[in-house]
This record gives sequence, C-alpha cells and structure tokens, in this order.
Amino acid sequence: MKPSSQPPSRANGLHAPASAEVTRRLFGTDGIRGVANVAPMTPELALALGRAVCHVAGRGTTHAPRVLIGKDTRRSGYMIETALASGVCSMGGRVLLCGPLPTPAVAHLTSSMRADAGIVISASHNPFADNGIKIFGSDGFKLPDEAEAEIEALMDNEARMGPRPTGAEIGVATRLNDARGRYIVFAKKTFPRELSLDGVRIVVDAAHGAAYRVAPLVFRELGAHVTCLGIQPNGVNINKDCGALHPASACAEVVRRHAQIGIALDGDADRVIVIDERGKLVDGDVLMAMCAERMIEDGELRKKTVVATVMSNLGLERAVERMGGKLVRTAVGDRYVVEAMRKGDFNLGGEQSGHLIFIDHASTGDGIVAALQVLAIMARTALPLSELARRAMERVPQVLENVTLPSRRALEELKHLSTATAKVKRQLGREGRVLVRWSGTEPKLRVMLEGPDEAKIRVWAHELVLAAKRDMMS
Repeated sequence: MKPSSQPPSRANGLHAPASAEVTRRLFGTDGIRGVANVAPMTPELALALGRAVCHVAGRGTTHAPRVLIGKDTRRSGYMIETALASGVCSMGGRVLLCGPLPTPAVAHLTSSMRADAGIVISASHNPFADNGIKIFGSDGFKLPDEAEAEIEALMDNEARMGPRPTGAEIGVATRLNDARGRYIVFAKKTFPRELSLDGVRIVVDAAHGAAYRVAPLVFRELGAHVTCLGIQPNGVNINKDCGALHPASACAEVVRRHAQIGIALDGDADRVIVIDERGKLVDGDVLMAMCAERMIEDGELRKKTVVATVMSNLGLERAVERMGGKLVRTAVGDRYVVEAMRKGDFNLGGEQSGHLIFIDHASTGDGIVAALQVLAIMARTALPLSELARRAMERVPQVLENVTLPSRRALEELKHLSTATAKVKRQLGREGRVLVRWSGTEPKLRVMLEGPDEAKIRVWAHELVLAAKRDMMS
C-alpha cells in the first residue's frame, strides 16, 4: 500500500499538527544524535524516551501500543535497543524488534503493519562511535517538531504519564523474524513489473550498514548480477572507507567489473550515491533531474514540481524549468523536503547528498528505491547512465567553504559579512546564487556560491569568510 502524502485520518498521539516554530532541546533535524554512552545518547535517555513514545503513541487507542524498533550495525545499537524496548514495555507497550534494517524499511513496516510508532537506532553517515534515535508516526512519516517537543516534556516530567502498569499489564518484546523479507517484497514492487534487470551488472556498496543483507537481495531477485562491497559489518566498521561517504572503492569496482551502475548507500540506507559505467559519481541533483524528466513525460510529476533544498545546484532549477516544471526549495534536511512535499501535494523531492523521496512509494528517503527508479529509466531508454546524466542537467560551478567561529550570532548582526554578501549578489545577478547559513549543530558558518566562473566565486567565497571573521573580532 502506497503511503499517502496527506495525514491519515486515524487518531494517534504521534500525529501532532504543524504550527509555529517549536524549541526542542534533544531533537535536531534528524532525531537525537551523539556519541554513544555519552549524554545525551545514553541508555538512561533511551529508557525514558521509550516510555514517552509509548505513552504518546498509545493515546486514543484501545489496544496496547505497538512499537517497531530497527537499527543499523553499530555495536552500541544493542545497548540502546534494549533500553528503548524496556521503556516501551514499562508503559505496557508491545515491542517488535526488527534487527538491522534500513531506516526507510522501518518507516514502511510501521505503516504497513499498522504499528503505532517506529523507532530507528542509527547515526546514519556518522562514525561508528556515534549513534542516534529517530521516530516515525503510525503513518510512516517522521514526527513534526510539536510531537518531539511533547516527548521531551514527558521525559523531563515522567509523573505526567501516570502510574506504571504492573502484573500482566507490563508489555512484551518479540522479534519480527520476517522484517527483511517484508521490506524486500515492498522494494521490488517499486520497480515496474514489465521491466527486468536480467543480465545487468551492478556493484552494490552497503557501507557495512543496515542494508548489508537486503540491498544485494533486492537487485538479485530482480535478475541483476550483483557484486557486493561493504556487507561484512563487525560493529565498528560502518561507513569506514566505504559507502556513500567514501565511494572510491565502489567507483573502481564498477570499472573493474565493467558494471553498468554502482550503488553506494550510507549507514542506514536512506540515501544513495550512484556511479556511472565510467566510474563517475552521479549525485542527487542529477538523479532528481533524470527522474523529473521521466515523470513529466509520463504525466506522473504532480504539479510538475520538484522539491529540493537550498543546497541543490542552480543547474537542477534550470533543468526543471526547461522541462516546463518548477523547483521549490526548503531548508537543509530531508524532513523539511518531506514536509514541503506533503503540504504542497508534490511527489518528488530530495537533496544533493542523495536523499531522494518518491512519496508515491515511500514516506522518507530510500536509497534502494531511488536506485530502482534510476535503473528503470536505464532499462526503458537503453542508454548508459553517463549519457542520461549528461542530458539531465548542466551543473553550475559551486563552491562551499566552512569556517568554525567562536560563537553563533544572528547573520544580520554581522555587518561586514552582510555588506560583502550584498556586493557579491550584485556582481552575480541572475547568473548565480549566494547562500550563507549556520550549521545546525555547531558554531560553523557555511558559505556557498554558484556562478559561471569558478575561479571568481572561489575568491568571493573566501572574501565572505574573511568578512565573517572580521565581524567576530569587532
């Protein structure tokens, strides 16, 4: 069953309505994240979080709340999984343990199994020592800020959740043994039934992460000849020199094997970097352009609109406009892309980093589903990926500079930076873009420039960084 882009009618405490900006202490743009076993990412926090999620998810239901829990392959996942499950059980909930499974698989299973909430234990692309927790509502979509804020408030004051159940009212935890199989069936169904991958040579790099078992099987069961990398997790090697973050080995293997495509996933498999038959990277912007063109031709792109973040290349915007469509931009973060898609009833969106959301199929970014959509285009056109990528869009030179500063200050207070930014914008005119923003997690300023002359924009980006540093000294 395809997830709806509209909120479900089913009443559930985890479906809080969108409202004004909400302040949260623990939750960031993609859940809670940090060094495992160091505050806030401790088993004590996971226990309290499990209790709060179960309490909120069970509100309005007549049954014991059902909560799915999946994870990636980090060693600390065992510790956090046990604590979360204990918290849910202590509130009378029923836990379904999925084991290592991609983030989008947990989102899908939460919805398809009519669970009341889904929890993923993963720090995605972060090093193995980190871990994180993100939560899905019963519709398979990530929680709105308001629901996360309420969960935080309950964790701070557990008395608000009332007395704990005792005796036979205490919850249970069981293992969902067919979780992987259920997801594999779902993923395969997103590939057109009239097409086949028979004889297609694919290199899959699962980053020693959550998709190390399911990714090879999806492509093999559709007929492809699959060469696997990153499928031997040991608890400490997730994302290490492999996967979407480090695709060099996958690029080399594509060339060595004479493969038609390489598919490099990140640790929780919610994003993908694709590699063409020449060993060259094809990022999320190019993939969105390719898919938008196919969907417009087939009359499937709703309102002829693609949703992307402010970081997506200007070339994507121009390509979509050339197709007769338009690009809507959001803040950085796939959750904001999904929010805009649901609000505007759009069905294609994503990030340059490889989070691609096909909302007719999935409620969140899914690297495997995205790769299947690209493979379907290759099968229909009988064109090599390099040619499809070349035709899809012409990239505008883009330069990104990051600078760590002593403190975070409102951008409008940085007078030297404001003056320098305005000057660069005037010089670029309609031929480029300037984006200056703070990192969401640290006092790091990110300066991004796009324009026809890479040498010039590189100089201008450095000038903006120097201006910001002058502001900090004044």
